[in-house]
Amino acid sequence: MGSKSSGKSGGKQSSPAAAGEKKRKRFGKSVPAPLPLEGRVAFITGGSRGQGRSHAVALASEGADIIICDIAADIDTVPYPLGTKAELRETAVLVEATGRSCVAMVADVRDTEALATVVSAGLDKFGHIDICVANAGITGFSKFQDLDDQTWQDMIDVDLTGVFKTIRAVLPHMLEQRYGRIVAVSSMAGRMGNPNLAHYVAAKWGVIGLVKTLAMETANKGITVNAVCPAAVDTPMLHNPAMYSLFCPELAEPTRDDVAPRYASMNRMGVPWLAPEEISRAVSFLCADAARGTTGQVIEVSLGSSAGQH
Repeated sequence: MGSKSSGKSGGKQSSPAAAGEKKRKRFGKSVPAPLPLEGRVAFITGGSRGQGRSHAVALASEGADIIICDIAADIDTVPYPLGTKAELRETAVLVEATGRSCVAMVADVRDTEALATVVSAGLDKFGHIDICVANAGITGFSKFQDLDDQTWQDMIDVDLTGVFKTIRAVLPHMLEQRYGRIVAVSSMAGRMGNPNLAHYVAAKWGVIGLVKTLAMETANKGITVNAVCPAAVDTPMLHNPAMYSLFCPELAEPTRDDVAPRYASMNRMGVPWLAPEEISRAVSFLCADAARGTTGQVIEVSLGSSAGQH
């Protein structure tokens, strides 16, 4: 199915799901209601594990075919292991277990040509891309004065420029078909300052500005652009020895149980971290036709930490 099924702008988009429902009624069949993303195709970066895997499985469960990519290699300035090719393949298996198809490829979001190759492969396979979730990201920590040039640059290149390059790779196709749902994963660190995280905070603030600007440029073109800002999420980015030592510096080898109270103290609900699936629910909403009136917005899944802000 090609871009013709993606609908027109101006609030009159006709989703593949709606078209399928009309066909079912026309033939008088009693079948379950179509899934919210039936007929859609979603491109998700950072798909080997964590939030990326959760988003891929969630969108597939709602009917979308999936394109995922991941660097599947470590970055020297990142203080914990990144996803692997085996984990990327595992995500593809989980997506296919929902009954949907999956294209899974190794690609670094810093690499314009690599992203173009993934998008081209997705278009060759499915004919269209309707959803983009710019999820790939890294973190790290350092006092401001101790940040070296490479650590700063790697953070900005992945967490901000990588989001820009990801969206830019699919935007021409979405403009041509006059339909798109773009979601960038920022962070609650993009809504406030955080000691030891100047480079991460700068990148995540930047993502919000990028989202709001693109939302203005595409508002009358059938494309919505939004950001999701999670609090701490139960993924390898949060759970690793380097992060544990940051929060419990007085312990030689802090554990998950040791850091839980420290993480819980950072939000008003007193919960140490969210499950990735909780973020995926917000992403899924923004990707659906039901969210056509929501653009340029920041959805904060913050465990109450944003209640006293703005």
